[in-house]
Amino acid sequence: MKTTLKITPYAEQALTWPQSGRHILAQFDDDSIVVYQAYRPAIACFAVEHQHFGGEFSFSRMSWIKPNFLWMMFRSGWACKEGQEHVLAVRLKRSFFDEVLEASVASSFAGSRYDSHGKWQGAVAQSDVRLQWDPDHDPNGHCLERRAVQLGLRGETLRRFGQTELVGIEDVTPFVIEQREFLKEGFKGLHTPDEQIYRPHSNTAALAVGIDL
Repeated sequence: MKTTLKITPYAEQALTWPQSGRHILAQFDDDSIVVYQAYRPAIACFAVEHQHFGGEFSFSRMSWIKPNFLWMMFRSGWACKEGQEHVLAVRLKRSFFDEVLEASVASSFAGSRYDSHGKWQGAVAQSDVRLQWDPDHDPNGHCLERRAVQLGLRGETLRRFGQTELVGIEDVTPFVIEQREFLKEGFKGLHTPDEQIYRPHSNTAALAVGIDL
């Protein structure tokens, strides 16, 4: 199945990825980065047709983006879960993504960099971006020691994500369906989007999300 994403055998990639720590694994170039979301058909089809979000997409709720393809596969059950039947590869301006990282606040006080609950609550109230570091997963959904990031967007940041900071939106569901046939026999034949460790251009952004160097 053809896709605009760069694809590499999973087994080859897995050997190069860090085994532990907080790392943003993503497909990116000098100007853009790919993040993933999964939706029901009506939302996904509108987004692909119009190359922005609208229609039944809600700008009044928080929407989560994931740079890591396999984390999206875990969350959506390889596009098998109800309401997540269509997986979208959303290419964003890299400058905007770094801005999102810089504005992020951990979704829990325990995971935050603040020294008091009050300071964390104040930061949450002022930010449009929530940050979570969750266990990464292998293709079968087994937890790994390495952590993967997901970012929740709301308010003006979500509007910009959905309408003005997009480079392109691709429905990669046919690729997902094709590749989930290779989840047995040690993932022989499985290909996934080529992902490398992402380093924000901004040191402030790197510090805000707490990535491991």
